[in-house]
Amino acid sequence: MFDYLIVGAGFAGSVLAERLANDSDKKVLICDKRPHIAGNAYDFYNDEGILIHKYGPHIFHTNSKDVFDYLSEFTEWRTYEHRVLASVDGMLVPMPINLDTINKLYGLNLTAFEVEDFLASLAEPCDQIKTSEDVVVSKVGRELYEKFFRNYTRKQWGLDPSELDASVTSRVPTRTTRDDRYFTDSYQAMPKHGYTRMFEKMLDHPNIKIMLNCDYQEISEEIPYRQLIYTGPIDAFFNYRYGKLPYRSLEFKHETHDTEQFQSAPVVNYPNEQAFTRITEFKYLTGQEHKKTSIVYEFPRAEGDPYYPVPRKENANLYAKYKTLADARSDVRFVGRLATYRYYNMDQIVAQALTEYGKMVGKKRQEAAVAKAAVGNSNGSNTSVQILTNARLS
Repeated sequence: MFDYLIVGAGFAGSVLAERLANDSDKKVLICDKRPHIAGNAYDFYNDEGILIHKYGPHIFHTNSKDVFDYLSEFTEWRTYEHRVLASVDGMLVPMPINLDTINKLYGLNLTAFEVEDFLASLAEPCDQIKTSEDVVVSKVGRELYEKFFRNYTRKQWGLDPSELDASVTSRVPTRTTRDDRYFTDSYQAMPKHGYTRMFEKMLDHPNIKIMLNCDYQEISEEIPYRQLIYTGPIDAFFNYRYGKLPYRSLEFKHETHDTEQFQSAPVVNYPNEQAFTRITEFKYLTGQEHKKTSIVYEFPRAEGDPYYPVPRKENANLYAKYKTLADARSDVRFVGRLATYRYYNMDQIVAQALTEYGKMVGKKRQEAAVAKAAVGNSNGSNTSVQILTNARLS
């Protein structure tokens, strides 16, 4: 008998499995359809011996000391600050847009104070920010919007920025300084030995059993468990009762080249001409020394594994219907990006899982306290014994 069956061995499922096993001494079975743990963060050494990310680059960054400290229990870190270039007008320029981007594109020599006025002169004021187009055009104007954002967004999402929620492009800042870091979080690092090794340590507990290449529906009737934690697509759980929630997917083209360096930055974005959105070179991320190098091209797709929830109002309304069904299920907990239809970064998923575990522990302690009080006031009644049993088995 397992206390919990957890569906999905990515961040959400693995963090909850570790906490339940290590902190609450629960017996956990974690299953995943894929042949590996670590979800989309899975990395491995390819045939040439180069550590690569199977599902595209995963760059860890967070402002949460709690999240960083928690993951530090399972990995050492390699300090890493991510940098991205964009191929625009035949040049490679820093992305997000900063002082150097503007100076290089326009052949200027502006200072940080002057570039602020320059961008203000390009910006088109917008009374109400509703879409991703509004966000960018109101900050940097239509010309830079066309050069950096519009076509990239069309490729990535299959929709024009004017059709997408403002949250999509608001994730990318514009800077008036020369700071060319993609992220400015307090903690920026990569697992020293890779994500998969970190997950292996996280799940290395005698109370945790793992089944891969496994659809939970094939075992849920055969293996006894007390509660289900589900991290897969919420619409699939309910057999698409209200229809499918829209996602964007990706196709990855991995290549290894007989050269030590392929490009001049960890990631180069291609917003305009090419069918792919970006090229990542993994050795920048991992710090690995090797005489060869491996890269990956990313091609956005409408069909395939669900990666990115499509942020539109009608999709949020559809998800709300599924959430109502989920809230009515006291026997299942829905956690993670797919189960909550959110575009979470890795640290946000870890934080969500830790928060969910805190709720679970708090609820049990509350139930135990109620049960103890009931026993003390019951004079041995059957009712109090039932409450205590439920508290122990919950």
